Amino acid sequence: MTARTEPAEAEAEAEPDAAARPPLLREFLLVAGLFLVYKLGRQLATGHTANALHNARRVWDLERALHLPRENAVQSALLHGDTLAHLANAYYATVHFPATLAFLVWMYLRRPAHYIWARRVLAVVTTAALVLPFTFPLAPPRMLTGTGLVDTARLYGPSVYGPPSSDHLSNQFAAMPSLHFGWALMVAIGLIVATRSRWRLLWLLHPLITLLVIVGTANHYWLDAIVATAMLGTALAVIRPPHPAATVTARGGRGRLAPRETALAGAAR
Repeated sequence: MTARTEPAEAEAEAEPDAAARPPLLREFLLVAGLFLVYKLGRQLATGHTANALHNARRVWDLERALHLPRENAVQSALLHGDTLAHLANAYYATVHFPATLAFLVWMYLRRPAHYIWARRVLAVVTTAALVLPFTFPLAPPRMLTGTGLVDTARLYGPSVYGPPSSDHLSNQFAAMPSLHFGWALMVAIGLIVATRSRWRLLWLLHPLITLLVIVGTANHYWLDAIVATAMLGTALAVIRPPHPAATVTARGGRGRLAPRETALAGAAR
């Protein structure tokens, strides 16, 4: 009995044939709807200025009680030069949506089974995250007085926010959880799970840089990222990635052996 074995990379590349892609139009509408819910949901929870500032002070005091590092340490590093602060602001303003969208498009084209898993996880985390601004409005640290933090976007640009009183395109009192960080972490986890490159752990640089940016620009607290991580962890525990054997199927009318089956067949020779 003979059995042909192939590298794991070849198995991974075969996945587009192994898992049927969902209809493109349906997925476009679903993903577009996810982004629309994200934007509209945050706008619906606007207002609550007094509560948002009160909660901001509570979060700040809780972080100090937990002995978390002060956000000032990260911001001080950014403020060593105008260029670094500008780059951090640009990263915050321009990477969040495009990186997540590019991730979903790549997964749809190259890893369809993993795409469905990733899309479901992002949808659950985003929907859950929209509840907190209604129940716990939170002003970002850049609005909190007496902390020594500054609004780097206003000082160095570019800025995605206007004055809170006249900004009708976003809810600036929805700092918790940080979907900037939650989405970035899911992008990294999704690519690590769906690929086999020996360098795939480097994708963790994306959420790491995102974390430093959101804290250094005073748009989020450490706890915003911690809560986002907890939400993502819960979603990942419930929504499991596809089993490797489920992505193996026939190509050209000949069955492709799953990894375990290949090992058994080789042992029988």
